[in-house]
Amino acid sequence: MAKSIVVVGGGTAGWMTASYLRAAFGDRVDITLVESKNVPSIGVGEATFSTVRHFFEYLGLDEREWMPECQATYKLAIRFENWREQGKHFYHPFERLRVVDGFPLTDWWLHTKQGDRFDKDCFLIASLCDAKSSPRHLDGSLFEQDFAESDGGRGTFRTTLSEQNTQFPYAYHFDAAMLAKYLTKYGTDRGVRHVLDNVLDVALDERGWISHVLTKEHGELHGDLFVDCTGFRGLLINQALGEPFQSYQESLPNDSAVALRVPANMAERGLRPCTTATAQDAGWIWTIPLFGRVGTGYVYASDYTTPDEAERTLREFVGPEAADLEANHIKMRIGRNDRSWVNNCVAVGLSSGFVEPLESTGIFFIQNAIEQLVKHFPGESGNDWSSLQRSYNRQVGHVMDGVREFLTLHYYAAARQDNQYWKDTKTRPLPDGLAERIEQWQTKLPDTESIFPYYHGFEPYSYTAMLLGLGGLPVQAPPTLAFFDDTAAVREMQLVKEQSARLVEQLPSQYEYFAHLHELEPGRRSARAR
Repeated sequence: MAKSIVVVGGGTAGWMTASYLRAAFGDRVDITLVESKNVPSIGVGEATFSTVRHFFEYLGLDEREWMPECQATYKLAIRFENWREQGKHFYHPFERLRVVDGFPLTDWWLHTKQGDRFDKDCFLIASLCDAKSSPRHLDGSLFEQDFAESDGGRGTFRTTLSEQNTQFPYAYHFDAAMLAKYLTKYGTDRGVRHVLDNVLDVALDERGWISHVLTKEHGELHGDLFVDCTGFRGLLINQALGEPFQSYQESLPNDSAVALRVPANMAERGLRPCTTATAQDAGWIWTIPLFGRVGTGYVYASDYTTPDEAERTLREFVGPEAADLEANHIKMRIGRNDRSWVNNCVAVGLSSGFVEPLESTGIFFIQNAIEQLVKHFPGESGNDWSSLQRSYNRQVGHVMDGVREFLTLHYYAAARQDNQYWKDTKTRPLPDGLAERIEQWQTKLPDTESIFPYYHGFEPYSYTAMLLGLGGLPVQAPPTLAFFDDTAAVREMQLVKEQSARLVEQLPSQYEYFAHLHELEPGRRSARAR
């Protein structure tokens, strides 16, 4: 039985792992985390996926407590700028589509041609992002609750968020280093042993399993199960155990990034509640507004530009605020291990696999890996280990392969073709099955039966949002809608506009919400309305 766990590596991956396992197993399993004082974490994973709320809920953390400690803000969507053409943007929101007479509202939008912005005509969140609104009122109540009442006698047709749109409407932006520090205290307060030391060697037994890691000052650290959170190095899984790595770069060539931490007057600038991805000549630039600064970086393909050129592009994009700021250059390993669990070693985070951060899936991969480890946690050393490993590796592999496919679609479906980089996005090999799916989506928008067949975090509406927003592929409404009465659908799109306008008027700006939250003394935050 795995009664002792050694987590090698700190940062977001290490401390999310140690904290979650401690919350799951309590003192029934000993947990040690060893991290070097001399190896910095990547530290730019500032945007997340909407499922991340489950992680904080599992740990029992109130967002009114942890968010101010991590300069965190809300993220309702990703805003894509210049992917279709210069000066155009659209949103991929955390909001499920409304359904009218069995068809998603986007199908009706294509059929009726009611407007020119599918994201604002079919979703509420696009308008909130444009207005830099908070998803919560100052009393802490969520905007979804605003539509619990009746529709003022508009008739029998009614769609409410509670009926059809139960997806949680936001994720988070946060300072990754601050979150790791916050979780360090959470974990150590609950019994996680924290060892600050350099790992000098990884010792294997006669079976090829990890016996212990040798540290410089604390000697040997033994465990039944080892978790590799050493980032792109893969110190345990790749270097010690020799697990092969599958590259995704044939379809996703962006392999580098340069990042800046930009001080800014956020009261003046405002906090748009979304990550922004702005297309560039050799990739794209992320913009992430935190409460005290902006995180930004250029993700690029080194075959098309140099690190110096990329840094210059990023500094020009940021403007005068970038002067004298130190740039962080990152070489990314894009792909995944053949297996993320080998013998008694489980790789979590960058050591397991990574795709470029276009849809903020890095922390999602960490969270999924930890949750799956708890579900597959082994008992006595024996036959159950191998069967659990196979199941775990299938699930983790499917998640990463599915995200690879979804991100590949972003580039293939983008209308932009103004230089060689963007022209080449249309000719690269597609992951198996994607070409057939794309052909089907052009005559019938994605549904649960036609997207990647295994869980990977993205639902059909996400694919639809990208196809409609990117504009590079012809799509059409189902021909059968010509035989339907579109009155209810037109009314529903009008209702979206009315509800959006009401929300923009009633909700505080995101900056106002967090300024109010930061003013509260820490001891009073938990007393806020939930």
